[in-house]
Amino acid sequence: MEARLDYNKAAPEGTAILRQLNAYLAKSSLDAKLRHLVFLRASQINGCAFCVDMHTSEALRDGEEARRLHSVVVWREAPFFTERERAALAWTEAVTLVAADHVPDAVYAEARRHFNDKEIADLTLAVATINAWNRLAISFRKLPPQ
Repeated sequence: MEARLDYNKAAPEGTAILRQLNAYLAKSSLDAKLRHLVFLRASQINGCAFCVDMHTSEALRDGEEARRLHSVVVWREAPFFTERERAALAWTEAVTLVAADHVPDAVYAEARRHFNDKEIADLTLAVATINAWNRLAISFRKLPPQ
């Protein structure tokens, strides 16, 4: 598979805005480990090889355990995640797959148990941002470095 085009060069102003969202999220109410889990899970759902590779590498760099990263894809069955992380992963899946169930009330209620207004807004911005990056990388076949 070959890359189709470099979207960063084709639309630098647009991707700069996405990078600004990432900078906002880095200073947001969500800690880095949670953001990494969210970015990884959405990227897995979307099938974005570039983003899965990048966010796994970044999470490991930032001190996340490899065992937990390997288990994100099966987070419901794995005992390695807190209730807050589970609520964030369920929210990530529902928002990423919004066309399937329109974010069920039960998923929202569980997220509200663990996140205040600002946190759930930041969490949703994180999911929206990684979904935008996934769609760029997948559409234009951005590949992980070898």
